[in-house]
Amino acid sequence: MALVAPFIFQVVGFQNSGKTTITTQLIETLTNLGIKTVTIKHHGHGGKPDVLEQKDSTRHISSGAIASIVEGSGRMVLQADELKLCLEDQIELLKFFQPDVILIEGYKQKNYPKLLLLKEKEDLHLLKSLTNICAIVYWNEDLITENLYPAFSINDKTIIKRAAEFITGFVHKNDEKSY
Repeated sequence: MALVAPFIFQVVGFQNSGKTTITTQLIETLTNLGIKTVTIKHHGHGGKPDVLEQKDSTRHISSGAIASIVEGSGRMVLQADELKLCLEDQIELLKFFQPDVILIEGYKQKNYPKLLLLKEKEDLHLLKSLTNICAIVYWNEDLITENLYPAFSINDKTIIKRAAEFITGFVHKNDEKSY
């Protein structure tokens, strides 16, 4: 149980750069290491995220509820509408679950430690515009012209292990502080 603030880590890049694949593999790896992990995913495609139509919780929202929780067999689904929480408020909401780590997929302009995925040449401007980049995952070796950050090919099977080691290093530092 986290007795200190969770470590927050981002996986960022443009659409179809592999963020969700990397994030889900990180979740699995951290979970297998006993690290309690929660996630926030930014829906950056415009519009509202899809919901399960014709379910009672959606009907509750359609009837005017600003939020609805469905719980059963230990699974809880929270749905809210017209509730525009900033990232910091979403983080505060997830702290209720006392995670060791909060993984954020997206919100690239935020200042948390991040893994940057570069797929196209047009993505290179992110190296100058983003802060707190810890490492880069690239799709094409031609994208890496300077060694400003540790860089790994998208095909490198050690990416997840290395990212998990980086994250758990911070979690274990926090564990030492909590005693």
